[in-house]
Amino acid sequence: MPAPLVTPPQPHGPVPTTRQLQWHQHEFYGFLHFGVNTFTDREWGYGDEDPALFNPTDFDADQIASTAAAAGMTGLILTCKHHDGFCLWPSRYTQHSVRHSPWKSGEGDMVREISDACARQGIRFGAYLSPWDRNHAEYGRPQYVDDYRKQLVELTTEYGDLFEVWFDGANGGDGHYGGANETRHIDRRTYYDWETTWQIIRKHQPGAVMFSDAGPDVRWVGNEKGIAGDPCWSTLSTKALYPGFGGDWNTGFEPDMVNAWASDGQMLNEGDRGGEGWLPAECDVSVRPGWFYHTAEDDQVRTPEQLLELYFHSVGRGASFLLNVPPDRRGRWHERDVESLLGFRRRLDDIFTRDLACEAQISASQTRGNADEFAPGRLLDADPLTYWSTDDDQVSAEVTLQFPSPVTLNLIRLREHLPLGQRVDKFILQTRQGDEWQTFGQGSAIGNCRLLRGQTTTTTAVRIGILTGAACPALQEIGIFYDSDAAE
Repeated sequence: MPAPLVTPPQPHGPVPTTRQLQWHQHEFYGFLHFGVNTFTDREWGYGDEDPALFNPTDFDADQIASTAAAAGMTGLILTCKHHDGFCLWPSRYTQHSVRHSPWKSGEGDMVREISDACARQGIRFGAYLSPWDRNHAEYGRPQYVDDYRKQLVELTTEYGDLFEVWFDGANGGDGHYGGANETRHIDRRTYYDWETTWQIIRKHQPGAVMFSDAGPDVRWVGNEKGIAGDPCWSTLSTKALYPGFGGDWNTGFEPDMVNAWASDGQMLNEGDRGGEGWLPAECDVSVRPGWFYHTAEDDQVRTPEQLLELYFHSVGRGASFLLNVPPDRRGRWHERDVESLLGFRRRLDDIFTRDLACEAQISASQTRGNADEFAPGRLLDADPLTYWSTDDDQVSAEVTLQFPSPVTLNLIRLREHLPLGQRVDKFILQTRQGDEWQTFGQGSAIGNCRLLRGQTTTTTAVRIGILTGAACPALQEIGIFYDSDAAE
């Protein structure tokens, strides 16, 4: 007689949408800040820049995309329009674009070239479209919102599938505004009618996540340092973000990326364990001090080791790592940036190529219904659809990995099965030394990926203890690694 089927655990709390699940898998991807600022040596253009300034001398989309792929990036997000209003595609709703630049005699389309290059390299493409436009004469009035939405339609219907659409939080202030040269203020909460604007992306790019300080799919991490909180929960209280969900704007959280710097950054940085919305964090940071390319910063490129630290403080805390690498005035990634990126990739390969966990015998203190489909061996099968779990009343449990001979390690990776939500509250990692168990590390909030580094140790067994949880655990993966450079 066949064994009775064992019912899988029920999801606990908020869970990611399909598009959010796909986004979680990307983990590390690139940002391309490129435009007239590249040629004026500025970070924020005023909006009065002459399109004739934009003329990359040796633009090579494939050099950028192939290097991104070689560095382990899963996609690239291009600043299709920054605050200065200059469009890197020949938009039909502005004169301030590549159509009026000398680059390719006004026949070029940089959005097309980057998008196509990403497709050739097997990585995804995303679009940044600044809500603020310091060039547009109608900014601050209804006509601009209409034109902005039409530009969103262009980007979401003419350049293939997008994996992310990025909305900056800088809105309103001084600008050129068609020659008015004045300061214009808007009500950030109402001017763009965001819920209507979002529907453009939902209609044309249903698989794309939308990023802004407050989502609706991915949240800002609260800083531009590339560092997530510890813990960093993927849940947040949506009532504190959107009035349409019954919230209050005066909650200590300011739903604007600029003002959030002086607001409750901890909420963004760490998330909210009791939040009722799945709103994971994205960690944005530049490989250089600035976001756009500046020759004076050629000797200030982050080193591979510094990038590795950012990886551990972003991806290693359940967030994503969005690394800006700005093309130079040639329209290529500078040699020093490339060298650092490839050096970073070599470090990742050195660390993660050999997973020691796959060499161990694995057991658990309890398995859900004693069923093979929930057995601890599922933690080692590299299948994102499988996981180890326990009976509903077993919110505390242990998994032990026994090695046939001593191994040396200093890094452990854990992943939860996100379709069932974040379930683990506290956990501990231990290694066996003789007849005793010694603590290697401990924490909370596992989520998509949790990387814990500890002192280099040689052991014959590793134990993962789920100390407390809101529901029975559903762990998807355990990985054990040795970073020889860290050991030295």
